[in-house]
Amino acid sequence: MAEEKKKYRFLFIQPFELSTGGRFADKYHSAELSKEKRLRMEYLNIRPLLEDVEWDFHGGPTPPYGDWAVETREEFAHVAAARLPIVREACESGKYNAIILLGGGEPGFMEAREIARRYGIPVTSCAFSQMHIAAMLGNKFSIIDFTETHNMFYYDLVVRHRFTDRCASIRNINFYHARPGYKDESTIDAERDKALRGEPSEAVERAVKEAVAAIEEDGAEVITFGCSDVFWLQSFLKKRLEQMGWEIPVLEGYSCAIALAKLFVDLGIDASGLKFPGERPKQWRRKKIF
Repeated sequence: MAEEKKKYRFLFIQPFELSTGGRFADKYHSAELSKEKRLRMEYLNIRPLLEDVEWDFHGGPTPPYGDWAVETREEFAHVAAARLPIVREACESGKYNAIILLGGGEPGFMEAREIARRYGIPVTSCAFSQMHIAAMLGNKFSIIDFTETHNMFYYDLVVRHRFTDRCASIRNINFYHARPGYKDESTIDAERDKALRGEPSEAVERAVKEAVAAIEEDGAEVITFGCSDVFWLQSFLKKRLEQMGWEIPVLEGYSCAIALAKLFVDLGIDASGLKFPGERPKQWRRKKIF
């Protein structure tokens, strides 16, 4: 008997893909890995969410600026534009009923939603999904993130998604990606690998310190994460906070984006045509108010 077709047909798209074996490449960006490993299913607890999903994985565009991970606004702009043709091709294929953009900074998210709405396909992303779900779980949420530049890029996402009154703070643990011109830095990838091996990790300790400060000083009732390269902290931070007696949800973006994509498919809805109007809408509004 033929296998029953699954209700959910998702495509995951990375924001960029670095050259395999490159000097600054994270090992999880390798095109030689299975899609499960590339989706970080080794250490993110998302496997149960995908049991009823037929899914594909796209590594994303090769960054036009160079062979290192995105951190600056300029780099985000490059990969945002480069990811859009992948979104369009996926929509035109008819294979998917939702698209999930990976990467905490969600480059190209709004533009991808505009493209996909023409095909009736919802698009979710990590920051957008975390913020909306966090807002349902507590009065305010805080964000654990890395690097000053990424903090301020993410700050703009909080404003864009209209959560300034629900976001208590962005807390910086100050680790970086490997990139040209900087040597002997302890990178966030190195910290992840140490923690996953069961070794002490300064990134974990800083995350715990900042999460407690967010709770005690900023009024956070939910903890979320910024860059997807800190999502691995979720399980460590959740366990440590529970041991300290803090009863607080700790979210990460992949899980939230998957859950939200399923919700949109279940409800049969997509982004509003008023928020993302077509080129020649049948109806138009004389005035837009805030």
